[in-house]
Amino acid sequence: MSGAALGIEIVVVFFLALFLLHQYGDFRKQQRMVLFGTLLAWYLCFLIVFILPLDVSTTIYKQCKIDHEHTSAPTASPSSNHTAANSSVTPTKSSVPTPCYKPWSYIPDGIMPVFWRVVYWTSQCLTWLLLPFMQSYARSGGFSITGKIKTALIENAIYYGTYLLIFGSLLIYVAVHPEWHLSWYELQTIGITAANTWGLFLLVLLLGYGLVEIPRSYWNASRHGHLLIKTYFKASKLMTEKADAEENLEDVMEEVRKVSESIKYNHPLRKYIDTILRKCPVDYQEKMGRNMDDYEDFDDKQNTYPSEKSLVKLHKQVIYAVQRHNRTRVQWQILLQQAIHLEDVAKNETSSTHQFVHSFPSSEPAGWFSRYIYTPTVEWYWECFLKRWFYRLLSVVLTLFSVAVVWSECTFFSTRPVLSLFAVFIQLAERDYNYLYIEMACFITIFFLCTCVYSTVFRIRVFNYYYLASHHQTDAYSLQFSGMLFCRLTPPLCLNFLGLIHMDSAISHQQKEQTAYTSIMGSMRVLSFIANGFYIYYPILIVILCIATYFSLGTRCLNLLGFQQFVGDSEMTSDLIDEGKELIRREKRKRQRIEDGENRRREWKERYGNQREDYTARNRSSHEMKETSYSDTVPPSNTRQAKYSRAGSRAERDCIELLQDAEPLDFNADSLTDDPLDAESGRHAGGRYLSMSSSRSRIFDDV
Repeated sequence: MSGAALGIEIVVVFFLALFLLHQYGDFRKQQRMVLFGTLLAWYLCFLIVFILPLDVSTTIYKQCKIDHEHTSAPTASPSSNHTAANSSVTPTKSSVPTPCYKPWSYIPDGIMPVFWRVVYWTSQCLTWLLLPFMQSYARSGGFSITGKIKTALIENAIYYGTYLLIFGSLLIYVAVHPEWHLSWYELQTIGITAANTWGLFLLVLLLGYGLVEIPRSYWNASRHGHLLIKTYFKASKLMTEKADAEENLEDVMEEVRKVSESIKYNHPLRKYIDTILRKCPVDYQEKMGRNMDDYEDFDDKQNTYPSEKSLVKLHKQVIYAVQRHNRTRVQWQILLQQAIHLEDVAKNETSSTHQFVHSFPSSEPAGWFSRYIYTPTVEWYWECFLKRWFYRLLSVVLTLFSVAVVWSECTFFSTRPVLSLFAVFIQLAERDYNYLYIEMACFITIFFLCTCVYSTVFRIRVFNYYYLASHHQTDAYSLQFSGMLFCRLTPPLCLNFLGLIHMDSAISHQQKEQTAYTSIMGSMRVLSFIANGFYIYYPILIVILCIATYFSLGTRCLNLLGFQQFVGDSEMTSDLIDEGKELIRREKRKRQRIEDGENRRREWKERYGNQREDYTARNRSSHEMKETSYSDTVPPSNTRQAKYSRAGSRAERDCIELLQDAEPLDFNADSLTDDPLDAESGRHAGGRYLSMSSSRSRIFDDV
């Protein structure tokens, strides 16, 4: 098993990152470089999370071997050889140390340092150089590669300048210190320290919010009434944003239309207009295509044409407007489904049949899972009873985990006594060489920290602009932003975790075997005020952030400033809840009308489809017989009278159709214009009115 666990996890993590990218990105429409950069960033961050527990267990085994060698070293004098020989024959528990057991996932020496060096520096190049550049490049309004590169460099100057400022300050501090001489190793340590300091600063802010908000969100999810009210509130806010996005898109499309009409087909800037039109929605492209007049030369009239710089700005506005419109549209559909489902749960809670009934059943056929396992009865017990208690239990477990993280963040620098709970758990498992428990405990802890940090990015309203929408709806800008943020936050998060379990000697000040991950980070003692000050005392601010999040101080402050936030005792919140409830009710009525119309069409097709075929064959034969007999026996006056009698029967059938609330006829689609009343009377309508039928017009040409 030497190195096999590492290889298996590398492959599994790759397919996990590929699966997540497939859920959020669009492989067919988005650029290959965007997908590759995002996949690489996610893959490297997931590797750090999954492989670090293996590094911890391997380091513990190496430390055990070192301790075993020290305790088993010969210290006896020659005069005590006889005694040593006797003791070797009958060893005691105190003289023979406990043997070290090799972990099942042991990684041979020399592999992990190279692995961490490649992973870390690749992720740092992505997050600080490539991804910000690709992010601005993908959203740039330039029409040429040179223009996009120039715009990307200008937009990222502030990021590069901030990083160089931190690095330069630390470099000056080391340079003026009399005891230090700058070397490549020390410069490398300064760069790593600067990146981790920036990441830790943001990490603590996000972690303090997530440690409280995630357990509370699961507790609120168990309260169906509270969750439904909050969904109404979100619907009202989202509808306002959706309307604003649609209005912005209309304004931008109107500007594009004016520019497109002013610049004709033979103008030098026409190729830029065509590029802008390809970024517009399809329906707008069709409207603009119908209104274009390309027979007019641009030299025929003395018009003022836009410059290339203004077209670049318009191109960027089009990209932003289309992305915002698509994002709000997808968000609205998801929120609408959630609101309808929560209303169904509220209705089914009082059901005596204990069977879950949906307001809008799925049109897709039920699979084997829904037919045999997740039946309506099972769904009722899960949605109306078990799910509530499951979320409450999960919220309690996550709350205990959050309390353990906060306590450990405030006490991890204390080694005697050991106060960090995670360090206590790891040391207890280390005595029994329970490597599987060590790896699982490390993985669960890191995964919980990552969940608190990364989910916070998409919960805070400020970051809602970077929205990860499932069903392939995430734009390239958001994908690259998520990869960039993951690469910046994951290394300091893992370094903070190693400090929690006392595996970082720069913080714990213990002479122990270092993990390969810590060795790549370099000795933080080069910058003592960072290692002994910022890294130790700054995480204590998590307590203040957790208290502020628990009492919703940030939400209340934003609400006072005019930003619409969900506050239970606010009059604005009540008004938005009522507005959201009415919006959901309106969407349900619209969907109900559509579904009723489809059901009626389906019933008519099933009921009268077979009869229509029989009536068609019967009418054809009777028509041929009547045509030969009526031509000789029936006078023209009788024919004219029969025509009027048919008109009277048609009026009667129209009244019957209105009384039966039948579906109105459609003049355009043959499949939707079947008249069931004509079918009952034994006549063939053919999906058209009689005056529009070609066969009828030929019969009455001479009348």
